[in-house]
Amino acid sequence: MSIVIIDYGMGNLGSIANMIKKIGGNSLISSKVEDIENADKLILPGVGSFDSGMKNITLSGLSDILNKKVLIDKIPILGICLGMQLMTKGSEEGKEKGLGWIDAQTVKFNFSDIEQNPRIPHMGWNTVTKNKNHKIIEDIEFNSSRFYFVHSYFVKCQNENDVLLTCNYFNNFTAAFQKDNIIGVQFHPEKSHKFGMKIFKNFLEL
Repeated sequence: MSIVIIDYGMGNLGSIANMIKKIGGNSLISSKVEDIENADKLILPGVGSFDSGMKNITLSGLSDILNKKVLIDKIPILGICLGMQLMTKGSEEGKEKGLGWIDAQTVKFNFSDIEQNPRIPHMGWNTVTKNKNHKIIEDIEFNSSRFYFVHSYFVKCQNENDVLLTCNYFNNFTAAFQKDNIIGVQFHPEKSHKFGMKIFKNFLEL
């Protein structure tokens, strides 16, 4: 099985590859069209701004092959943090159009009506709640699991059925979505120790 971690210049590529190796999987970090063409599964990581991410994907010449693999070949793809947000139609953070694979927008946390004046970004460990069942979250005990977040923006899904996990940071937000072969997680599984390891293990077994 060929898992390609897409290198478009943004993301914890090495950390993800190390985590996959630790659970007995093999992955390839690549920005080559031919590697992505031959992939059985894809991981779209990401750290940084929305517009930079979309521009990098476009300039790398990866848009067409990604659309083919995800929308036509329908191979499993996992978006992580910014990678998840890039799968939406767009972001309040910038002006670039997103990949548009999910009917969703990326919006900024707004706590103007909350007296405690919560800190942005939402950073650190948090628990999540399951919205529906899917193989990617199989055998995870959500009452005792926690995941590592670092983000100022979050995904707002138009279709409630796409929401896989929610998290609460003064308000509920989408911590993960899933539609067909497309999965996105707002947290960093590569930084979430055994809980994140289980997410990757389930992804390998899809």
